[in-house]
Amino acid sequence: MTTQSEKAQLFRSYHTAGEAFIIPNPWDIGSARLLALAGFKALATSSAGYAFSRGLPDNAIGRAQMMVHLGEIAGATDLPVSADLENGFGDAPEDCAETIAQAAAAGVVGGSIEDATGRADAPIYPFEAAVERVRAAVVAARALPFPFTLTARSENYLVGRLDLDDTIRRLQAYQQAGADVLYAPGLKTREEIAAVVGALERPVNVLMGLQGVLLSFDELQALGVRRVSVGGSLARAALGAFLRAAHEMRDHGTFNYTKDAVSGNEINQLFSTAAQKWQKPG
Repeated sequence: MTTQSEKAQLFRSYHTAGEAFIIPNPWDIGSARLLALAGFKALATSSAGYAFSRGLPDNAIGRAQMMVHLGEIAGATDLPVSADLENGFGDAPEDCAETIAQAAAAGVVGGSIEDATGRADAPIYPFEAAVERVRAAVVAARALPFPFTLTARSENYLVGRLDLDDTIRRLQAYQQAGADVLYAPGLKTREEIAAVVGALERPVNVLMGLQGVLLSFDELQALGVRRVSVGGSLARAALGAFLRAAHEMRDHGTFNYTKDAVSGNEINQLFSTAAQKWQKPG
């Protein structure tokens, strides 16, 4: 098994290599192991995907339960894992710092802090407060005995504030505060992505899997994107197939959905292989 420090160094190196990489988002141990077997070299958790698996909406999981989940995903394979840490589970900079420390203790080697408050009346933290929160997370990350890769997120576009100038201003400030990776989920066009990448010196993560965003990995890499994640879209794809099957049975009494289902033999073989690779003794 690779140590946490080795995973952290490997993960950091992916951001400085000559090519971009895709970091897909599992929502449980099984999906993490299937993605590892598929050949991906790092994983990122999805707060939405995990919440859905618990029968809850996104942002409904508390920090203590989320840390248990992070431990499960980090221990599911030998791949580096970066964590979706939402807004740090609190408004204060100290909350962000504590969340980074707890995430590292759970076994992940990177994580993101976003500037969304979760409140409808004021969905984004004021600029200075947002920067202080990132700065506190950076201090906590640098205090760890391995190179924790901290991602700072500007959530403007996800809450309907389509202000590219403010998004870039925030990302530049988060970069100045020490964030290793910058991320503005919700960007949709080549022009928006190129503007963000061109305004920053550190690696940029771009979210794919949103409706209306049709850029390919090669196109994103050509724009200078270093990392591509897919958020909760894999979980939503799985749940979409599940709901279509349920509606088919309920509305038509047919079972044609099985034509697209993975066979029992195939999935059993995949999970047998995964268990042999990653199951801990005892």
